[in-house]
Amino acid sequence: MSNYKVNTKCVQGGYTPKNGEPRQIPIVQSTTFKYDTSEDMGKLFDLEATGYFYTRLQNPTNDYVAAKLAELEGGTAAMLTSSGQSANFFALFNLCECGDHIVASSSIYGGTFNLISVTMKKMGIDVTFVSPDATEEELNAAFKDNTKAMFGETIANPALTVLDIELFARVAHAHGVPLVVDNTFPTPVNCRPIEWGADIVTHSTTKYMDGHGAAVGGAIIDSGKFDWMAHADKYPGLCTPDESYHGITYAEKFGKEGAFITKATAQLMRDLGSIQSPQHAFYLNLGLESLHVRMPRHVENGQAVAEFLEKHPKVKKVTYSGLKSDKYYELGQKYLPNGGCGVVSFELNGGRSAAERFMKGLKLAAIETHVADARTCCLNPATSTHRQMTDEQLSEAGIPAGLVRMSCGLEDKEDLINDIAQALDQI
Repeated sequence: MSNYKVNTKCVQGGYTPKNGEPRQIPIVQSTTFKYDTSEDMGKLFDLEATGYFYTRLQNPTNDYVAAKLAELEGGTAAMLTSSGQSANFFALFNLCECGDHIVASSSIYGGTFNLISVTMKKMGIDVTFVSPDATEEELNAAFKDNTKAMFGETIANPALTVLDIELFARVAHAHGVPLVVDNTFPTPVNCRPIEWGADIVTHSTTKYMDGHGAAVGGAIIDSGKFDWMAHADKYPGLCTPDESYHGITYAEKFGKEGAFITKATAQLMRDLGSIQSPQHAFYLNLGLESLHVRMPRHVENGQAVAEFLEKHPKVKKVTYSGLKSDKYYELGQKYLPNGGCGVVSFELNGGRSAAERFMKGLKLAAIETHVADARTCCLNPATSTHRQMTDEQLSEAGIPAGLVRMSCGLEDKEDLINDIAQALDQI
């Protein structure tokens, strides 16, 4: 469906039923698949034939949805994972080994920050965090001989910084490494990072893609553009024989278009097993079918709430790239011309205590760890999603202790503003 618009791909991408087949993606709720001979199954284990033998590795329902995501992002291959966290881990670990190094934006989701700076560091993978506003010279200075990946978020959660994708991609490619971009907040409806130079795109499908708080999940999409063999010395896992899989060299056998996802499936999903269930993939597809309709409404509500908050005397600062006063307005106009998302971050006069009082006063919006949902929700990151970070790290990531992240849902914007107004009155 490469010739169709993103709206059409949301509805019909990934799965085209044949005569007499189910119109909706079928849920293949089976762990295993039957074959007539050992030879038939052996071809699958040797990656000599396509098909299914165990759902931990691949499942038809998941593959239909992954194919839709690849079409939406403009990639050549994709895979579903159990969560956005596992998607980011798989994407980076598929490139890095013990002794390697990552360059990452400091303005990223707290869980991902912890994944890279703590857990992956225990695995012998080091990281240098850079400001999302760093100059090209500063970005170049962060790279080392053993750097294997660069990472950032299109719209950071919850700081809402906008990544200069072209700049980060240019620097990454100058050092012979791929740029991995988490595109959860804008979704491919509002931004497609591959078109700006990103090589690998990740998602927490739990958020806008599902859109209804029904199913946790993640996804990885490969652009199919990074030339692994041109940098074979950096990526032995892709460019030398994998003795754990019959000596296959992924980059040679599957080319630029398929090597990355095949390795992530054959190695990482095989060994770590962070699968998305077929049932969750089915829920995800239902969300994707309306994604192109929902995102404009989220943006409309986010813009209205941001404009209201910007004028309120009890609000110290509002961060939303749709505001002309916002630091990232110009980058937002470049990468997000149709708007970014429905998430608004703002800091109240009075800091943490004012934020807690404000949230207690809300009636329509709920205090939740969730975000990017049909229902409006909010939280104070310093005491929830980012509580593992020090005050210094919070400051570096642009997340002051009194920050409130509000995810504007699909309700009427006037009702949302009225609810916010009465909660502010209680401070």
